[in-house]
This record gives sequence, C-alpha cells and structure tokens, in this order.
Amino acid sequence: MKADFSPIFSPQTVAVIGASEDKRKLGFHVMKSLLEGGFGGTVFPVNPSRKEVMGLRAYPSLEGIEGNVDLAIVVVPATSVKEQIIACRRKGVRGIVLITAGFSEIDDPSGAALQEEIGRLATEAGIPIIGPNTFGLVNLHHGLNASFTPEFSLLKKGGVTLLSQSGGMSHLLAFLAMREEVGFSKIVGLGNRCNVDFHDILAWFVDDRETSCIALYLEGVDSARALWGEALSLRGKKPIVAYKCGRSDLGDRASKSHTGSLAGDANLYKGAMIQTGILWVEDSLELLDASKALASSALPKGERVAILSGQAGPAMAAMDVCWACGLKVEPFKGSTQEAIDELLPPLALRTNPVDMGPAWYDSKAIARIVETALLAEEVDLVLLLIMFASANSQAPRGLMEVLFNWKGKKPVLGCIMAPPGIWEDEVRELEAEGAMINFPTPERAAKAASFLCRWARFRDYGHL
Repeated sequence: MKADFSPIFSPQTVAVIGASEDKRKLGFHVMKSLLEGGFGGTVFPVNPSRKEVMGLRAYPSLEGIEGNVDLAIVVVPATSVKEQIIACRRKGVRGIVLITAGFSEIDDPSGAALQEEIGRLATEAGIPIIGPNTFGLVNLHHGLNASFTPEFSLLKKGGVTLLSQSGGMSHLLAFLAMREEVGFSKIVGLGNRCNVDFHDILAWFVDDRETSCIALYLEGVDSARALWGEALSLRGKKPIVAYKCGRSDLGDRASKSHTGSLAGDANLYKGAMIQTGILWVEDSLELLDASKALASSALPKGERVAILSGQAGPAMAAMDVCWACGLKVEPFKGSTQEAIDELLPPLALRTNPVDMGPAWYDSKAIARIVETALLAEEVDLVLLLIMFASANSQAPRGLMEVLFNWKGKKPVLGCIMAPPGIWEDEVRELEAEGAMINFPTPERAAKAASFLCRWARFRDYGHL
C-alpha cells in the first residue's frame, strides 16, 4: 500500500487501544514505552474498564476521544481487531500499528482470512497498517517508541533505519547497537505485512532525511517481484543492506510458521539484490557493521587500503579479510614509503601493512604516519588498528587532531581496543565528529571497509 507514512512515524496524537496498567499485558508495556520514550505529543489510553491509565484519562472507545488521532496502536485480542479497525475508519485515524498476533502466521486458516479482511477494510479507508504480529516501531528522532519494549528508547540517535520481519532480530540488532553505540533512526517491525510490505515503504525511507542507510531483515516476501521493481527504481539513491534468512528447507518451513510467508530460494534473492543494487550480507553482525559504516562514513574513491597497526597480528588479520573481499593492500609509492621509513626503525614492518609498534612511545610519530597515509594518492581508505598497552596509552589522543582534519575526505575505519574505562572517551569523540568508525575486531573493520568500497563502486560504475 503506497501511503504517506508521516502520521505513523511523526504523529502528534497516539491512541493505545488496549492500554493497561497490568504488567502482564502488552498494553502496559506499550504505554510505558510511549510515556518514558520522550514522545512530545498526546497519548490517549483506550480501555472501557478504566477511567485512568498511568495518570492519563482513559477513554471507553476510540470515538470518545476529542479531536484527531494520527496513530492508533492496537493491542487487543485478534477476535476484537476487526471491530477496532472499523472504529479507526470512522474516527479518521491516519495510521495503525497492529501488535496483536493470531493471523496468517497460525495454522488455522481463519487467521489468514481475518488478516485479509482487516487489510481490505484499512486499505479501502487509506489507512496503512504496520503488522499484525509485530513488536511495533521506533522513531528515535521523534521520541516515538510505539512498541512493547521501552528499552528501545535507550538507542543512540543516528542514521540507520531497520525494516524487519522479525521482532527478535530487531531486538538483537538494537541491543548490539546499544553496546557498540551504533546510531539508529528508526526500527520497524513489519510483521505479517497486512497492507504494508517492504516495497510499499522503501521509497519513503529513501526520501527520509533522517535515514542514511536502510537495513533489511527478510525471511519470506509474498511480493518479491514488487520489491525488486521498487528497489530497481530506487537504485543508487541510498545504500540498502539486506540479510536474508530461511535459506535451508527447514528454514523455509520455519519462516512460514513465523511470519506466514515462505522464505523462497536464497540464490534467487541474492541475484535479484545484486541486480537492484542491494548489498547482501551473510549474518546479523555484517548487517549491523555494514549499515553503521554506510550511514556514517565518507565513501572511498577506490579500493586501495592502507593498514596501520600498533601490533603486527591485528594487521595480518585485517589483511586476510581485505584479500578475501578483493580490496587492494599494495606497497606504498616511493615518497610515501620514504616518509614512513623516516619515522620507524628498519626492523619494523614499514611497507603496507605498517607495524607502528616501535613508535609506541612517540605519539607524534604515530600521528605523522597516519597523516602520511591519508595524504598518499595511492591510498583510498585507512584501517587503523591499535590494541592498548601501557606504552601506547596516549596514541588515540595524539591522533585526534590529524583525524579531525581529515574527516569526510578519506574513510578511516578502526579497531581501537582497550580495557574498559581507558579509551572510550577518545573513541566516542572521534566517532561523534565523523573522524573515524570503530569496530571491536580488525576483521569486522576490514569487512565493513569492503562494504564501503562495494557501494562506492556501485555508485561510480553501476555494479556491486
């Protein structure tokens, strides 16, 4: 269903149909999410059994609310959903988040029939439905947590938008993002996709200024042809990264019982994604890392990588990943090599990769090595790998001026790793300023660099 999704993601008024103060009910957790998540609009609890919910006046029905309702969050039993959809039509509600389960994902065919009916009723009225069988959605930039998980509001604001069929995977990625301070814009649980599927909403996020990269988690898509057609029309406008599950026969059957859709042939999905410019990833960490890099980093002009490391081992690990991904780790040209030779003793690994370990005690020398690599015409991006040791404790602080001066000019992806409480402030400041993107391992930093290079190649030459 093509629609204006602004009332869903940026509502001024929200009604919670099924609001509750009973912690055993999802209506309680939805109310808590809204009230504690920083939402600046008006919340209307709807509960015919109560006059007040969480300190707010409760309404016996949707029609009893004075004024307009932009978004209705429906958390009532499946048998009562049709009645509430009709009430939303009468009220002129502009969007619905239908959290309730018990539709096409169940074995009983009555569930699919009910989903089809409520989808028809909503579509006739021009009301987009997110769900059913969803955790809800989050818009960090609007302070909107329209889900049953209040903790989503703890996410850092950023540019990654996740569209997912799975609430569990949405929670996993969100919690990983919290630990690694990845900034999110929006998270959407599409669930069973009653009248809003991936292809219906994709263009809206491509145009969304708060979204820099779109991450997709897919299991099975009923309208795969429509998705590929939409992606083709949006080709190259904004990076889209996809992780597809349900690749085995067992996974295919599990997808059917989870979201009501068969998973389909993974090779067909992968081929279609490559043709339409969607970046394919192999697991959830790759989805998070690729999205983080594409949402936060400048794009490289080529695939030539300089690996600068405080120790030789992490450099070898990163080089193996670069090689496997087709990135170029080549010797420096004469003038670049001469400048680095002057800063390191002859016994050090000084070509590419560079072992900066012998300069541990000289943070100025480390900064000059990094600056030399950034200045080099034969370098398109830098991998900066520094593991803490007492002797190099000042290295990140000494690099800040150089990295700030180069932000936005060449990508710098790092693995700057130390025990808790040592380098967090420096890394956080570098990332906040867009001077570097940090990852927990050299391998993840190198793999993320490969996604930057693939997207840059696609933008410049039209192929992944």
